[in-house]
Formats: sequence, structure tokens, C-alpha cells
Amino acid sequence: MTSGSATHPDPRPDRIAIIGPGAIGTTIAAVLHERGHTPFVAGRTAAPALRLESEQGAVDAPGPVHTDPGTVEHPVDLVFLAVKATQTTAAAPWLSALCGERTVVCVLQNGVEQIAAVQPLVPGTVVPAVVWFPAVRESATTVRLRAAPRLTLPDVPDARSVQAALSGTRCAVELTDDFTTVAWRKLLQNAAAGLMALTGRRSGMFQRDDVAALTRDYLAECLAVARAEGAALDRDDCERILAGFRSAPADLGTSILADREAGRPLEWDVRNGVIRRRGQAHGIATPISDAVATLLAATSDGPG
Repeated sequence: MTSGSATHPDPRPDRIAIIGPGAIGTTIAAVLHERGHTPFVAGRTAAPALRLESEQGAVDAPGPVHTDPGTVEHPVDLVFLAVKATQTTAAAPWLSALCGERTVVCVLQNGVEQIAAVQPLVPGTVVPAVVWFPAVRESATTVRLRAAPRLTLPDVPDARSVQAALSGTRCAVELTDDFTTVAWRKLLQNAAAGLMALTGRRSGMFQRDDVAALTRDYLAECLAVARAEGAALDRDDCERILAGFRSAPADLGTSILADREAGRPLEWDVRNGVIRRRGQAHGIATPISDAVATLLAATSDGPG
């Protein structure tokens, strides 16, 4: 699941960078700073500092947030790419400036296609990650963390650089020898959450029996594609995902809904369109996925 297998030394604390100081990037920056490893932070908008708030208290990670890739003097050991998948191409100048042949890029994005999307932009190694913590942006520089941060990575040598960098921080890093299954399980959850962006409603809508039935059928389509891709998932996984939505607080949202509410482009392609693409590759019919992806694309791009 990763390109290359060279063993990299543990990243030096002063040679870690984060691209994208959004909810996920700010969380990683703050937990690193809290441990005494303040990273270089790159973004589109300058800021003097970043703030993470949680039940464990607030952490102020000193900036600045850098906005000019031309100011980078040398490659770093480890880059956390925390921009949304829709912003990967825009982040290419930063990846070019910060990455050398021995740089490990840990991709903190939704989907199952991180390597295919990012590897052409960097000379080093790309390691995908599944992000398991809810964090929301409350202002341009403040993020609220709602649960303990956790990442899952494939159990490959290059992933151990990420694990070493976050060792001793509040962010747990788990390595798995079946990353395909973990990544597709999260994708099924994200795909179903796309229905919230279509309706403009929050988790409470899944308590409707008709919405639950539609979600169950949609997840069954996604499951067929996931299994064809090698994921060891079954119907029980789909039921657990649906049960999670139905038992969640009625006002709980999701990032793709937040993007719709803010008028931002949606990550519909990596979360929902991928089901259609991979289904076609395996000769699996996905009529619900086809409709959902089309409607999400129109929701994201217009016109109208």
C-alpha cells in the first residue's frame, strides 16, 4: 500500500512540516508542539499562531503559518499533508519545496487513493493514513478537538517514521497489516455521510426508517466494491456503520456537510465517486452510488 520500502531514520523534531492548518493539521501541529516538537506549518493564509481546544485544555502552537514556498531552504524529514483532497494540486508547490528523496509524506486525507494522488507530486515516500478523530474549525486559527486523536497506518517501515514523530503525544498511531480493510471501512462511513451533504441534514436524519433503508442499500453496494478491492468486510460492518449514525447525537454533522454549508468544494469524488469508478473496474453495478455521486458533484460544482 506504500511506494518504496527504504528504512528512514526517525525524523528530527526541527524537520517536520505540516501542509494545511485546518482542523486535522492544527491538531497535529498542537500535539507535536505540546511535546516540544514545534513543526513548520504551511498554508494559504498567514497566521501568528494556532490554537487547539479540548477537554484536556488548550494548546497554543506558535506560528507563523508560512505562505510562500519560496522561503523553504531545505527538504524536511517528514511532511503531514493535511489539506483536503480537493486541494492537493494547489499544495504541489509546498510539496516540491519541502520534499526530497528521503522525505516521508503522511497523507491525512479521506479516501483510498492517497498514494495515486500524491506520489506523482513528490520524490520521496507516500504513506496513507486513516484519521479517526473529530475536530472542527471554530475560527481561522482555532480548532476544537472532540475526541482523542488517533491515526491508523499500514505496517510498513516508512510508517514508523510517523509513529516515532508522534510518540509520546496525545495522538495515537496504530500500524496494521491489513490497511486495505481499515481504509475501506472508513470509506464506507464517509460515503454514507455524503447523504447528509445531499439533504443538508445532520445525523438525526438516519433515525428515519426510509433513510436507514436507503443507507443500508447504499452500503451494500459499497461493500461489494470494497470486497472486490480486497477488503475483509461483511454485512455486519455495514450494520455497525448505520447503527453508529442512528445512535449519534441528532445534531452531529460531518466535514462534507460543513463544506456544503460554507460553500466550499466537496470531496465527493474521493468519498463517493470512487465507488462508481472502482465498481466499473470490477464490473459491479452501482446504481445508488452513481446517483449519489452525480448529485454530490452538482451540489459541489453547480451551476445554479
